[in-house]
Amino acid sequence: MNELTGKHALVTGGGTGIGLAIATSLAGAGADVTITGRRIEVLEDAAKAHPNLHPGVMDVSDEADVKTAVAKAREARGPITICVANAGIAEGRKLTKTSTEMWRKVMAVNLDGVFYTLREVVPDMEREDWGRVVAISSIAGLKGLKGAGAYSASKHGVIGLIRSFSEDFMGSGLTFNAICPAYVDTAIVTRNVDAISEKIGGDREAALAMMRDLNRHKRLIQPEEVAAAAMWLVGAGSESVNGQTIEIAGGQM
Repeated sequence: MNELTGKHALVTGGGTGIGLAIATSLAGAGADVTITGRRIEVLEDAAKAHPNLHPGVMDVSDEADVKTAVAKAREARGPITICVANAGIAEGRKLTKTSTEMWRKVMAVNLDGVFYTLREVVPDMEREDWGRVVAISSIAGLKGLKGAGAYSASKHGVIGLIRSFSEDFMGSGLTFNAICPAYVDTAIVTRNVDAISEKIGGDREAALAMMRDLNRHKRLIQPEEVAAAAMWLVGAGSESVNGQTIEIAGGQM
């Protein structure tokens, strides 16, 4: 079923993990999908998964780069009416160990990047009087996580943006929603597992079990589960779902 045929979607951080799962689902539903990231070789490899995937280098933390990349995508494939703001980094330290440099880096990617991206694509949606925005936040956007103040603050901020923008465009053909996954089976979790493993003496299986147990259903979430939620939010029948945070965590956190 190609219900998104004729739509142009932009997925930031679309070359791996959650972003690639969502981009591939969108492409499978008929949309032309621009996938962006900082590494062209990763994007080009990801684009082999479906002929409707189109790579475009974009650093979401660089305002000028976002403007240029969005303009190129628009020129190549038309107005962008679906945007999945997925690009993000996960770095965490306790308060006294959080450097200003790390704080600024996390905010620049996770929060500024969402703002820059949406500011560039929403005018297309206004002109078309139809648009779907999905931002990938985190359970860290709903509660404070120990040792992750910068990350938690950035993800709380994403939810704040989505809720505010949904009010700005209330009653129009545009909707804004956030998805808040718990621990997903992606490279970010793998890196965390490796770091935990080092701290506990090299027992990687024990480290992985610790990560799984943080989810309510005691397993890592698959990227395709997050993609399924995103597809619901951009598809037919979701017109009245606006300004919401969809938690994917195996239960109430």
